Amino acid sequence: MLYFSKLKIYSVIIFTLLLSYLTASNFFKFDDNFFNRNINLGLDLQGGSYLLLEIDTKPVVIQQLQNKLIQLKKYFKKEKIILKNIVLQDNGKIYFTVDRDKIEETKSILDKDDSEINPYFQQFKSHQFNVENSENEFLLSFSKYGLIQLKNSSQNQAIEIVRRRVDEVGTNEPNILKQSNNRILVELPGLKDPGRIKSLLGKTANLTFRFITLNDEESFGTEKLFFEDGAQEAIVSKRIILSGDNLIDAQPKMDNQTNQTVVYFNLDRVGAKKFAKATTTGVGKRLAIILDGKIISDPSISEPIIGGSGQITGNFTFQSATDLALLLRSGALPAPLNIIEERTVGPDLGQDSINAGILSLIIGFVLVVVFMTYKYKVFGLIANITLIFNLFLLVGILTLFEATLTLPGIAGIILTVGMAVDANVLIFERIKEEIRSEKNQILAFDSGYTKSKTTILDANITTLIAAIILFVMGSGPVKGFSVTLAVGIITTLFSVYFIARLLTSLYVTKNKFKENLIK
Repeated sequence: MLYFSKLKIYSVIIFTLLLSYLTASNFFKFDDNFFNRNINLGLDLQGGSYLLLEIDTKPVVIQQLQNKLIQLKKYFKKEKIILKNIVLQDNGKIYFTVDRDKIEETKSILDKDDSEINPYFQQFKSHQFNVENSENEFLLSFSKYGLIQLKNSSQNQAIEIVRRRVDEVGTNEPNILKQSNNRILVELPGLKDPGRIKSLLGKTANLTFRFITLNDEESFGTEKLFFEDGAQEAIVSKRIILSGDNLIDAQPKMDNQTNQTVVYFNLDRVGAKKFAKATTTGVGKRLAIILDGKIISDPSISEPIIGGSGQITGNFTFQSATDLALLLRSGALPAPLNIIEERTVGPDLGQDSINAGILSLIIGFVLVVVFMTYKYKVFGLIANITLIFNLFLLVGILTLFEATLTLPGIAGIILTVGMAVDANVLIFERIKEEIRSEKNQILAFDSGYTKSKTTILDANITTLIAAIILFVMGSGPVKGFSVTLAVGIITTLFSVYFIARLLTSLYVTKNKFKENLIK
């Protein structure tokens, strides 16, 4: 029946007013701390930067091959097989030889399905490494699936590091997505300093601590590295005392004694022990702090550092010290990232998109209001009032979850306007059919709402399923469209069967003896 209990009426009113308040908070500033949420504007509306990064996996492949070379030596030594002449070739293959009486055993170890040293077969029906054999000579190179796994692992790790760095900068609602198996898409709405974020994302941030030797020329176990300014150079040991993996925190601070900006760091338990041991035995030596292959600081060790903390000095501004601390906290990238595409959307262009979207919404809304009022008179007016509240509910829910609104998202809102009216049209036309066979107008209106429910639910549920698929399978703007469309479907059903039905019941109940309520 067209009957609403007082509890249901009050619930609908309170829910509608609450979401309307959330909607209004996007346009008016309220001086209270009750609610502090807003819809975020996407890159195409707010302006900002779009970066497409490509992962250079060559260093990762080389590093993994070097690690595998060490693993092979240890594993075959445990199996009592001596690998001879083992070397990593320039073509990315590991070469080694074995004694002739160990050829078959070596082949069996590398080719068996459950091989520990050459895995993946049980999962991908392909080993991690392809094995080439000629008499007692063996060549190992990454298989197709071995490379895929390596690239996927590097990409996932790089995305996590990029996300940490972007979050540290404080960019609002960044969008960081996978592209193929070696690219990362980064959208940064409202970014005012794209140069800084590009600098941060372009650094691998591989930090190591090594001693500077007294040699004048490179020798076995040492290498020549340049300082960050490129003007000086030093011969440093290849032996790594400490790496960035042992850092648990890094912060920029001002040294009160020298009045210089420095970066203070804290080490984990393992790193603190290593650092204490190295600085105890290395008193009087210079310690090179190396970032991405360049020396950024070379302090002399005057006394052992046993507290698990220290500082990096250099010609830092506070901004550069902040960025260095950020890089150290977020961790090193597994591989270098190259910016292969960059686009910047200005705020003026974004405002033009907002204006165009709002204008489209207003035009569509006005046309719908005029048509519904002309076609259904009072009930058209009820449908139009419901449509307004539907938009309030939609924007209110998006505000509640601080959703990011994009231009396709505005298109989803416009589509919601049409879908909401479509539901009312189906109901009103069904009511007309019921009135022809039912003299009691209250029963006719109630039957109209009840019997049209299946059709309306079918139409909206199928659209909701499509929106969910778009959200799961799509990315970026497609997700923005699917979110507003899905939320619009839910608010449409609520507004039609609660708000519109409530207003209709109030009008019909007061005018139940009037003829031709709806024509």
